Amino acid sequence: MLQVKFCENNFQFDTKKVVDKLKNEGVDVEVESCLGYCGDCEEGPFALVDDELIQGETAEELYDLIQEQI
Repeated sequence: MLQVKFCENNFQFDTKKVVDKLKNEGVDVEVESCLGYCGDCEEGPFALVDDELIQGETAEELYDLIQEQI
């Protein structure tokens, strides 16, 4: 099953909404205090999907990009 990881520090871009939405859909979601992608974290919403960096311009775009991976 697909694993999606989020960084708590990235919640400033509304990624918490993406986390909640994915959890409600039964996706394996993990939230960590830091994923070590600080440069990407400052730029916009991102997640690691099976350890591959996925980044969107908005939280909604990030959600859509993750859905494409599922």
